[in-house]
Amino acid sequence: MSRSRKNWSSKLDDALWAYRTAYKTPIGMSPFRLIYGKPCHLPMKLEHKVYWAFKLLNFDLKVVGGKRKFQLQELEELRLDAYENVGTYKEITKIWHDKHILRREFRVGELVLLFNSRLRIFSGKLKSRWSGLSRVTKVYPYGTIEIWNEEKGNFKVNGQRLKHYLADERLEKQTDIALLDPT
Repeated sequence: MSRSRKNWSSKLDDALWAYRTAYKTPIGMSPFRLIYGKPCHLPMKLEHKVYWAFKLLNFDLKVVGGKRKFQLQELEELRLDAYENVGTYKEITKIWHDKHILRREFRVGELVLLFNSRLRIFSGKLKSRWSGLSRVTKVYPYGTIEIWNEEKGNFKVNGQRLKHYLADERLEKQTDIALLDPT
């Protein structure tokens, strides 16, 4: 086994402990607290508290049963709080995400470029991810756009995958000749 792998595996327990005990914003608490219903104490604190825990133990079964039911109710409340916090966090994240979406409006006859998501980054790092000069032939509600290009003909795409093609008027007249309107 290599030296770096051995070092990594020896630190894995510490990394997992740190992750499980760290406060997570979406759930509003640490994963440890969500599972066990109480905050996590570091091992140094535990040694001191064990002695006091033995002193405070109560072996009366009715009292212990009542305490256990109360603890289970508290744990359920914590889980419900975490569930509500996740919902709130998702709403806030959605608002932030929606605010940063570029709203593009397309009209029939405009020239557009299509985002090529299948292009592999490493095959050519400097290649443009925008390809296929196309013309808008129809605009549907909810962001669906029908475009036409020489290679594929008419097809529908999500409007988020398109951007306006900006060119000077001379070049646009030349492309008008090349991209005849199919209708």
